[in-house]
Amino acid sequence: MTSVRDDEVVRPTVEDEVAAAGSEAIGGPLGKRALVGHHWWSPVRIIVLCALGLFALGMVQKLPCYEGGWFFGRGAQYTHACYSDIPHLYTGRGFEAGVTPYVDRITQFSGGMEFLEYPVLTGAFMQVASWLTPDFAHTMQEQQAYWLVNAGMLMICTAVLVVCVARTHRRRPWDALLVALAPAFALTATINWDLLAVSLTAAAMLMWSRSRPLAFGVLLGLATAAKLYPVLLLGPLLVLCWRADRWRAFGAALGGTVGTWLLVNLPVMLFATEGWAKFYTFSRERPVDFGSLWLIIAQRTSFPTETANIAGIVLMLLGCAGIAMLILFAPRRPRFAQVAFLVVALFILTNKVYSPQYVLWLIPLAALARPRWRDMLIWQFCEVAYFLGIWMYLAYTTSENNQGLPQEGYHLAIAVHLLGTLYLCGMVVRDALRPEHDRVRRDGSDDPSGGVLDGAPDAFTSHGLQPAFPDPPITPEGGTVRWGTPRR
Repeated sequence: MTSVRDDEVVRPTVEDEVAAAGSEAIGGPLGKRALVGHHWWSPVRIIVLCALGLFALGMVQKLPCYEGGWFFGRGAQYTHACYSDIPHLYTGRGFEAGVTPYVDRITQFSGGMEFLEYPVLTGAFMQVASWLTPDFAHTMQEQQAYWLVNAGMLMICTAVLVVCVARTHRRRPWDALLVALAPAFALTATINWDLLAVSLTAAAMLMWSRSRPLAFGVLLGLATAAKLYPVLLLGPLLVLCWRADRWRAFGAALGGTVGTWLLVNLPVMLFATEGWAKFYTFSRERPVDFGSLWLIIAQRTSFPTETANIAGIVLMLLGCAGIAMLILFAPRRPRFAQVAFLVVALFILTNKVYSPQYVLWLIPLAALARPRWRDMLIWQFCEVAYFLGIWMYLAYTTSENNQGLPQEGYHLAIAVHLLGTLYLCGMVVRDALRPEHDRVRRDGSDDPSGGVLDGAPDAFTSHGLQPAFPDPPITPEGGTVRWGTPRR
């Protein structure tokens, strides 16, 4: 087996035909004599600059709403596809009036919602942004300022996100360009506060790749305190550590996650129990909503929320069982990023609601799981189509003359989103079952983001005890994959 040098940076314009074709606009593929990382413009700095530039373009895309679409005529924010929750919730959740989240009731501001319906860390993020928002004579100006303050804080989260993704695979920093240049990222970054949880999850993945399971757990606990989905990563990680007999590492990760989540939540849980519980009761009682498979079914049949909850849970459990079987029965242990992507995608596909910004959950995991530009662009096309579809549908339902996308067209947009996500899941599953197709493993690497799992021998497989790596398979080009040197 041949070890792989960590300083051999993979160049996407060399291994990826779409990246090579796209590079013609800036001078063509990188030459073999090019000095990479030997000057100030390192890959990470270039990626951060690209990400911040695209984030700024996303802010410009919201300009029609900033100048009035959020405030005058509710249809304008849909026809211009520039809607954001942030300015509306500044007044709608009482931040303008100085209410304390989870403690004070907000019924008089929210039109029925009793308490803030966000997890504790996201609520703290919203509160800090309100403290930083200057007072103006007019509410509209304060809402604009609140959105700008949040955009600045979310821009910091963006920088953290792409730096973490770029450094997770030591030899593949350029894969983070898939995040930095994702069109759906720019369009959805300032709709809500999801980037806080996304950046913390990316930081957790980086810590795991550095074989620091406790730090991974602490960051994943913070991410789960900001949004519920990051805790899903513990499921496939449990099965991976089971197959590799890395129970101590998993125990540290689990302990760090639970301990940190409790540390953040317990004060609110104890002293504002009703307000703290609102997020969980709202999630359970929320009716079938935009973007989900269940909405198509509900709008065509009589489909109660209770049935959608049960059906979604059953499908989620069946899908998790399938991911567990993939981990246990695949010829090689799948990479952590692959199964992390699959479990979050499964949650999105089976959930009873899909808000447009949920795509942010998947983009960094997709870049690590399937770093191929063709597939990323196909998926992003589907997500942008859905992004436009939901706003055109809302324009149709809120305008007096029904201008926009009717229900049948919106159902088609949902189907495009679902099929695009399923396509990318299928590619990831194929890579796991046939490792010779996995771009990350073609150079002999095992699991660059796997930390203690990288190169670890299997404790067992579906065929019983066997060496860490079977005989190297043949690549599609006819060569032989070189497995990396296992870490004992």
